[in-house]
Amino acid sequence: MPVTIEIPTAFRRFTDGAPKVDCSAATVADALNELTSRFPDLSRHVRDDQGQIRQFLNVYLNEEDIRFLGGESCSLKEGDRVLLVPSIAGGC
Repeated sequence: MPVTIEIPTAFRRFTDGAPKVDCSAATVADALNELTSRFPDLSRHVRDDQGQIRQFLNVYLNEEDIRFLGGESCSLKEGDRVLLVPSIAGGC
């Protein structure tokens, strides 16, 4: 069973409507790189000009924020889920 990347609704227009993308990556960084290689139009929504994960995008590994797991370098194993969750702001 591969690693599954769950795509938020706002990003599905860049993944041909796919809500999930399977990959065989060793780390979160590898998974994001594989995702953006497969769907280049998604890249600018995932990484900034310096190659860092955009500030408005939260990335979770099995529902745990990767910032508390060692960041993009945290290891993946078969069956893991990587969730992309864009921050949404609003107000009056």
